[in-house]
Amino acid sequence: MEKYTGKSIFKGIAIGKILFYQKGEQPVKRVKIEDTAEQIKRYEDARAKAAEQLQGLYEKALKEVGEANAAVFEVHQMMLEDDDYIDSVVNIIETQQVNAEFAVATTGDNFAKMFAEMEDDYFKARAADVKDISERMVNILSGNESGGALGDEPVIVVTESITPTELMEMDKDKLMAIVTHHGSDMSHAAIMAKTMNIPALLEIDTDSEWDGRQAIVDGYTGTLYIDPDEETLAKMQ
Repeated sequence: MEKYTGKSIFKGIAIGKILFYQKGEQPVKRVKIEDTAEQIKRYEDARAKAAEQLQGLYEKALKEVGEANAAVFEVHQMMLEDDDYIDSVVNIIETQQVNAEFAVATTGDNFAKMFAEMEDDYFKARAADVKDISERMVNILSGNESGGALGDEPVIVVTESITPTELMEMDKDKLMAIVTHHGSDMSHAAIMAKTMNIPALLEIDTDSEWDGRQAIVDGYTGTLYIDPDEETLAKMQ
């Protein structure tokens, strides 16, 4: 049995198999282009599609987690319209003559870094929101969109980090608990998990080799047990 301790978001217990959630992120390549107008149009089309998707997620969240939590997707929609963000993407495309994917990824990284370096914990947590929006648009541009499928059985999702978008797209009937390496208890994803009564542990050094192994998430003590022994299982059941 292996035992790890992290920061608990919701006091509950989950027992089941681990699904190591692969985000499907691809390295964004810098491609030199000649037609900057075409790349700007691609970016604008992706931005419009992202806004449509976020509206759908807002309406879904409104039903499942309430207006206060659903508001994150309204904030994301507002970020899509942020003049500084838009100007940065367009400027990178035009001055560096690069593809829209690279311009969006670079802008997302720059803005996320800016938020992460702020003193206020609330604004630090917004770095994840900027990354979420940028990754959504990069995925749209590259045709690498996913739907958050978890499989046929309920699982404990283990991942490096999780965004409000990923959480909302997951099948709640299959989601027993969440364990992440990165994340803040003030992040929108953490707040949403708590609202949905999903046990969640943050700040645990996750390992993809845990995939498929039996585990217990103890939200009362902030403990993750991998391959728990019979005594621990009996105690938690």
